[in-house]
Amino acid sequence: MEVCTLEKRGNLFILTLTGEDEHRLNPTRIDGIRSALNRIRSDSTSHTGSVLITTAQGNFFSNGYDLAWAGSSPEKIRLMSSKLRELVADLISFPMPTIAAVTGHACAAGFILALSHDYVVMRKDRGFLYMSEMDIGLKIPAWFFAVISSKIGDAMVRREVLMEAKKLTAKEAVKRGILHEAYDSAEETVKGAVELGEKLVKRRWDGEVYSENRKGLYKEILEKLGADETTDDLKNVAIASSKL
Repeated sequence: MEVCTLEKRGNLFILTLTGEDEHRLNPTRIDGIRSALNRIRSDSTSHTGSVLITTAQGNFFSNGYDLAWAGSSPEKIRLMSSKLRELVADLISFPMPTIAAVTGHACAAGFILALSHDYVVMRKDRGFLYMSEMDIGLKIPAWFFAVISSKIGDAMVRREVLMEAKKLTAKEAVKRGILHEAYDSAEETVKGAVELGEKLVKRRWDGEVYSENRKGLYKEILEKLGADETTDDLKNVAIASSKL
């Protein structure tokens, strides 16, 4: 099953999560995304002056972990968490600027995936950003906190996102400094991401230097990616799965 497509437009690489589903993050989807990233890395033209844009078809950017797939299986839960942490590490070490063009809902782990990009843009007409863990009784892992803390500078906004499970529209997220920009529709969001990408391409930054500097900036995230202590909390995962 195809989970994503990869298009190259000059020095822009556009990775699109495919299908009209919720793009939940299970090992198959994550492996597909990582495979696309590896293809970009192997492109000899990608190491200077290139940009990655990640977007999605349908009403969801990603609705988070595929808890229905994992159920209460310890092995599946740990595998799913491990795969996503590897994907986030890939993005933090990726040798070019990255842009998430959020064209629908980005929830829980899907929100974390979007924030793992350097820039996040989003449509205004529908969709929201939402950390659902408080509402479904699921403990938030330390590495999620590290991503949120590194990407959202305002402590009051972090409280809204994590402790109040506030559903943020694109307009609200721009005001809170979470988004780089918001656009009127999905099409305009992708167009805006492309325009931003083209501006970044013109900077002709060295990809390896960009990667090393980003890894230094987000050292705290990388340090937390080695383990996810919540994957042993099977009761909470089962409860969360039952509320989908």
